[in-house]
Amino acid sequence: MRTRNKTLGYLLPVFSLCVFMLIIYGAYVPHKRAEIQRVVCIKFKSGTTAEDMEKHMRDFASMKNSVDEVVAYSAGHVQKSAVDGNQFDVVHYLTFRTVEGADKYVANADRKAFVKANEGNWDKVLEINSNIEK
Repeated sequence: MRTRNKTLGYLLPVFSLCVFMLIIYGAYVPHKRAEIQRVVCIKFKSGTTAEDMEKHMRDFASMKNSVDEVVAYSAGHVQKSAVDGNQFDVVHYLTFRTVEGADKYVANADRKAFVKANEGNWDKVLEINSNIEK
C-alpha cells in the first residue's frame, strides 16, 4: 500500500506540471490569422418559396463541414431598405486562412454540386473576396 501512495505522490505533481505546461504553450504559441473573407450575396427569383430559401440556407451552412478550408461561417437575411432597392435576399460570410484555401473552396466538388442544385432559384449572385485587415 505504501508503494502505491509513493507512486501517486510522484505522479500527481508531474501530471499537474504537464497540464500547466500545455496551457501555457497554447496561450503563447501564435496561431495563423485568417487572411481572406468571401462574401456571397444572393437574390432569389420571384416565386421562390420560403421553404426553398431555408433549404438553401441549411445546405450552404452544412458545406462548411465538408470544406476543410473554411475556418468560420455566418449568414443572414438582408434587412430590406428603400436605399438599396432590395438587391439581395441573403448574405453568406466565409473566412479562410489563406488565398489558396479560398481558391480550393471555389474548386470544391461539394460547392459545385450545391451551386448546380440551387442556381435555378437564384436571380443574381455577387461573390467577393476581401483581405482581412486588423
